Amino acid sequence: MADAARWVGAFLQTADSFYPTGTYAHSFGLEGLLEAGTVTDLAALRTFLLDHALPPLADTDLPLARLAWEAADTPIDWPRLHHLSHLGAAMRGTAEVRRACLAIGSQRADLASRLHGGLAAEFNRRATAENWPRPSAIVAAIEGRTLGAPLEATLAGIVYAAAAAFASAAVKLLRLGQNAVHTLLADALACAPALIARAAQKRIEDLGTFNPWWDIASARHETANFRLFIS
Repeated sequence: MADAARWVGAFLQTADSFYPTGTYAHSFGLEGLLEAGTVTDLAALRTFLLDHALPPLADTDLPLARLAWEAADTPIDWPRLHHLSHLGAAMRGTAEVRRACLAIGSQRADLASRLHGGLAAEFNRRATAENWPRPSAIVAAIEGRTLGAPLEATLAGIVYAAAAAFASAAVKLLRLGQNAVHTLLADALACAPALIARAAQKRIEDLGTFNPWWDIASARHETANFRLFIS
């Protein structure tokens, strides 16, 4: 209980909508899918979230964060963290989503460095000095290590952040009530154990995903005449 008390409060702070990472400004391709007429109601949103948006986490962000969390153990493997940071930036399918991931990760890294120091501050110092990308999944792993959060909690936080970001964007884009969105969010979070278990089996050479209709919608969104979200 004492160990949990040291990290749970700070960990919850990172998941709060009040935490200023800039996530609220991004839909991560959802607005592009709405403009394409693909996601237009709650049923379509549910299919998108549970069948298309969350499963790739087990092939991208979750194993990437697991590898970074392991590399951040003592002694810290800085060359591996450097490699994983570049890999995390390269895995995004479109430029718009890649910029979103890096912008949120950079803001989160700056906050973690300022608020918690330690490993987070050293990672941020090296990444800034050597011009590493700071993808959000890598920063989440570093933040979890800094706070003393277990690996499973760190990875569950990534699933929550992804699901909550889509849910928050959907409220602004679709005619959805809070109860309906939170019901969908609860269903999404129930997928976390299976996603984390899948991610545990992934090797670094297995990482990556492919979803052309989502990528095309994101790419078209970048040049849309009207946009509510940056991505």
